Amino acid sequence: MPRGDKSAYTDKQKRQAADIEKGYESRGVPEKEAERRAWATENAVSHGGRKSGSGRGREESHGPERKGGRVGGHSETQDERSRAAKKGCETRRNEG
Repeated sequence: MPRGDKSAYTDKQKRQAADIEKGYESRGVPEKEAERRAWATENAVSHGGRKSGSGRGREESHGPERKGGRVGGHSETQDERSRAAKKGCETRRNEG
């Protein structure tokens, strides 16, 4: 079986990968990268192709579908969060 051959995947897995790919594309990810990420996500969820016995009997893990943009740690530093909290407190104080 050549690399990239999707014949070992069920129709459901192919549909799910296509839906995941559409989601990536709607967020501005290039087409080839969206396809690569979609199949990586589907493999992480279903543990690869299901047809010829590979991965059968293993439960699906839906964590990778929820992971989304949370990879890479926090988006702001402690100083930035503190500065934002102080600014919000000052704004509320001035409005009242």
